[in-house]
Amino acid sequence: MNRLRTWAFMAAFYGGSVPIVLMAPVMALFGTNPLRFWVVLWTRYHRWCARWVMGVRVAVSGTIPTTPALYVGKHQAMFETFEMVALLDAPVVVLKKELASIPVWGWAAQRYGMIVVDREGSAAALRTLMRAGQAAAATGRSVVIFPEGTRVAPGEQPELKPGFVGLYRALKLPLVPVAIDSGTVWPKKGIKRSGVIRFAFQDMIPPGVGREEVEARVHTAINVLDVAGG
Repeated sequence: MNRLRTWAFMAAFYGGSVPIVLMAPVMALFGTNPLRFWVVLWTRYHRWCARWVMGVRVAVSGTIPTTPALYVGKHQAMFETFEMVALLDAPVVVLKKELASIPVWGWAAQRYGMIVVDREGSAAALRTLMRAGQAAAATGRSVVIFPEGTRVAPGEQPELKPGFVGLYRALKLPLVPVAIDSGTVWPKKGIKRSGVIRFAFQDMIPPGVGREEVEARVHTAINVLDVAGG
């Protein structure tokens, strides 16, 4: 059943995404706000397909701030890159530069305001990340980053890439860690399963906390679902 659902989800989501993505440049002609609306609509279509085709529900706990913040999330699947946009109403998302090279979509993502970053983390890349983050925050939008740098399997708790701390310092926004257990039903490769994906928004970390402390607090916070046996 899960195999059939996975195939049906891929057909429904990717098939439906073709006209949505191709329309993105047209929406961009009308300005940034229509394009943001279009991107959020796409993420909600992803949510609809996940729920009604794949049988995956989203459970949200904790408090989502009503003012801009830096959200730092666990990364186990592509699922959360869509869902965080839907949950937070068009935040800026830091994504790897390989995704920006996808024809049409990559162009639209950058027009939407996505921040493209080199995962190798060179000094120049970090400076670019901080400048782009500051520009995004100046527009009143929240920023989302996945500091593990790539998708990890459930139970894996790698050290975090340093870019998120530089971004935290540059933005001077509250930081909200988000624990996510998407990998339990939405593996990096292979057959997806029906079930529940949890997004647990953790206690806010105010601006100005020292590097070592914020790294330790974020690492613990984004992994609480693994610790809890999620």
